[in-house]
Amino acid sequence: MSAARMGDDIRRYAQVASTMEIAADLAVAGASEGTVVLADEQTAGRGRAGRSWRTPPGSSLALTAILRPPLPPDRISTLPLVAGVAVAEAIEALTGTSVWLKWPNDCWLGDRNAGAKVAGVLMTARLAEAGVAFALLGIGINVTSPADALPPAATSLAAAGLVSGDPRESLLALLLERLTKGYTAALIHDGRPPLDAWRRRAALLGEPVTIDREGKPATGVFAGVRDDGALVLRRPDGTLLPIVAGDLTRGPRYDGRLGG
Repeated sequence: MSAARMGDDIRRYAQVASTMEIAADLAVAGASEGTVVLADEQTAGRGRAGRSWRTPPGSSLALTAILRPPLPPDRISTLPLVAGVAVAEAIEALTGTSVWLKWPNDCWLGDRNAGAKVAGVLMTARLAEAGVAFALLGIGINVTSPADALPPAATSLAAAGLVSGDPRESLLALLLERLTKGYTAALIHDGRPPLDAWRRRAALLGEPVTIDREGKPATGVFAGVRDDGALVLRRPDGTLLPIVAGDLTRGPRYDGRLGG
């Protein structure tokens, strides 16, 4: 099974509120798989759990790719991890530095267990009676932002001293190449591609963590990732808890509400 090449059709915008919103409209209107919405400035980008991701002009690579995977809804859960690997590989190819992946959607530079966020991935999907109508894969990479313009615990390729000038077009080409390769592998393997490349880069693996599942936190040790992309948490009693979605933070949070 083959996939469309990502970025054969790139819609470029100087300023948008959200590349995800524009991509959703294009997908509904019938835009082909692999269409990419790219913005120089994004004023109200979307992150996980309703967080915003603002990208000032010229500072970041902010894009959304339209996917039309011929898979049932329960087989697309690995796609955000596949995209994370593509982002990591693109940054590594450009800079020669290692990138760590924090489940489920962040990319870190620096320390494997206490890195700074340089990129994020967000996937949404719209379902149809026959399966997945389309999926939107949003990617944001901090490229040229100076350190004093970034929120705490965030960095950019320039702030980390990894690039000079504006390498966004080179990074875009690398990213689209890796994303095409990863997405094709996901389709060939019916939504269950090998995740070894993700696991090799897993941040906080073996560390105590807390996962917030919409206000219901669970604590334990990050024991790995299943083939469907779910995080495996080893709880204090030794049992293993698979978690499909949630926000991961380092260390236990002793607030009286922890549980499994």
